[in-house]
Amino acid sequence: MTNNPAGPGRLATPAAHLSTTPPEPAPPAARTFAMRFTSTPRGARLARHLAAVRLDAWGIPYGTDDHDTIVLIVAELTANAWLHGNVPGRDFHFRLVLLPAGPCPATVRVEVTDTRGERVPPRPSDPRPEVPAVDETGRGLLLVTALATRWDWHPRPDGPGKTVWAEYEIAAPAEARRIAQHAEEVWLNGLADEAESEGPEGSVSLDEMAARLRAGRS
Repeated sequence: MTNNPAGPGRLATPAAHLSTTPPEPAPPAARTFAMRFTSTPRGARLARHLAAVRLDAWGIPYGTDDHDTIVLIVAELTANAWLHGNVPGRDFHFRLVLLPAGPCPATVRVEVTDTRGERVPPRPSDPRPEVPAVDETGRGLLLVTALATRWDWHPRPDGPGKTVWAEYEIAAPAEARRIAQHAEEVWLNGLADEAESEGPEGSVSLDEMAARLRAGRS
């Protein structure tokens, strides 16, 4: 029979080797939206629309540069899915992931999976021929390259086809403020230099000079 040194009805003090420190809180989970769409222009439009709604709900609001850029990436990848990855009777799979900020900025990942495996895009590092100015096709991945932080593709793991993905990093608010402040300082310094070049008795007023610089930035 085991004796309880704390007496009946009482629990003994936990042993010293047992930690009573509460565990560290788990990091916030990634937010994910995934859905299948028909490989048609209507399916691509619907994926773009739902992505815009989801981004706004995740705190990347309509009208911001981040929101508009990500939606444009979605538009290009989903358009490619029905233009170049279409297999009759097969849908494409769309996945949108918001990876929370940590040591790195918050990242939005866009994935579009089709079932056409024999037609694959070039790798980002592959040399690409110039697209003629009159050619309205072949520009999608060029635009994605310009907008995304990184992109690539891999074979579909659960069947024929491929997944084209792109990631876009969102600057942390403090970093965004620092960039904006730096840009404003550069602009003000330029304003002072331009005003000084006119001389204290120059014919161009400070307001007129500011208007000229604003026009030059637009």
